[in-house]
Amino acid sequence: MSSRLFARHALLPQGWRRDVLLEWDAAGDLTAVTENAAPPAGAEVAQYVLPGMVNLHSHAFQRALGGMTEMAGDGPDSFWTWRELMYRFARHITPEQMESIAAQLFAECLRHGYTAVCEFHYLQRDAAGALYARPAETAERVLAAARTSGIGMTMLPVLYSHAGFGAQPLKPEQARFRTGADDVLRIIEALAPLRNGQVEVGFAPHSLRAAGVAQIREVAQALPHGRPIHIHIAEQQGEVRQCLDVSGRRPVQYLYDHLDVDARWCLVHATHVQADEVARMAASGAVAGLCPTTEANLGDGLFPLAEFIAAGGRFGIGSDSHVSQSPVEELRWLEYGQRLQRQQRNVAATANERRVGDYLWQAALQGGAQAAGRKLGALAPGCRADLLVLDDAHVNLCGVAIENVLGSVLFCGNDNLVRDVLCGGQWQVRGARHVAQDAIATAYRRTLAQLRTL
Repeated sequence: MSSRLFARHALLPQGWRRDVLLEWDAAGDLTAVTENAAPPAGAEVAQYVLPGMVNLHSHAFQRALGGMTEMAGDGPDSFWTWRELMYRFARHITPEQMESIAAQLFAECLRHGYTAVCEFHYLQRDAAGALYARPAETAERVLAAARTSGIGMTMLPVLYSHAGFGAQPLKPEQARFRTGADDVLRIIEALAPLRNGQVEVGFAPHSLRAAGVAQIREVAQALPHGRPIHIHIAEQQGEVRQCLDVSGRRPVQYLYDHLDVDARWCLVHATHVQADEVARMAASGAVAGLCPTTEANLGDGLFPLAEFIAAGGRFGIGSDSHVSQSPVEELRWLEYGQRLQRQQRNVAATANERRVGDYLWQAALQGGAQAAGRKLGALAPGCRADLLVLDDAHVNLCGVAIENVLGSVLFCGNDNLVRDVLCGGQWQVRGARHVAQDAIATAYRRTLAQLRTL
């Protein structure tokens, strides 16, 4: 059984094309993408269709923390002071609450145009620091939330053994995150039966300060071939200084000196990198996982995007701590940060693609799909049937030439122009509302009422 959508304009890998018939099967995969077609009788017709965006970095539970850390302390605030607040919040979350938080987040992500998410999942133990009877309990809860919402998922169980460089012992407030190599491999094994067209399972060493190189190598070598590997790296200046103090090398230098980093890897943030590190990242084929709204919220800094693009680097975007659930906002911040830093306009472009909106959307799609380890990120046969239908009745798209559509979506106003969302061949958003929006929101409100009275 197949389903069809006729697009007057569709963004294909080779650019915008007119009169495109998209067909997908019951498994949720695109089976045919036909250009210059005629609308078949009975087929749904849309004016503008985009491939759904990949959110390559998420800590789902942090969605419930949004807006609660925006008060200045007695001294300068930074990532490190925010982290202490996050630790206190994470201490109380139950698996049931985690599921409702994740479902709310994923429904919001879908409504704004994300159709897949990579969950960097490190809240593994109970409040006392003990593993649950089912070691993958919390990961399974997040996967259940993905099923409820209909979003695609790459689950990344996190290796988190140390509090800092030099194998510093974990602090009591980090007890819920503790995992060794054996724990992570056990969780990966437990999740294996859940892999399907909508779910992949990879692995994430939290960071070089939280996981030793020998541990990372052990899990990476045991991981089935082709599975994705993600790591936080060089996010803050303090992390860079600590790594230099202990090893004499900067974090990205140290990583590449000791591990075989290739296209399976996603280096999340990589905010503070030098020219030689930019070159090594680009040459390895690893994806830079950029999260501009979180990086701005935490005061991390700006990734050297122009230099990375010039070196042929691959990148994608993630919503990380979920101060925003919009790929438009991530891509806008990504470009605007570069404009402010460089005092120039239209930075994210190449000789082959001068339209900034088109370049950003296509590049982030490709990098995100690679980081997710799944057939995503394109309206092409064999990829998942993940697509967005834009609201062509919105004034921001009135009379806009096709070559300016993505420029208008990304750089004009703050209304959400996503009207309908198909994910894995199923319509999950219709008329800008998630199909299960009310039930998901009711459960989320109940969770917030519980957590915010503690």
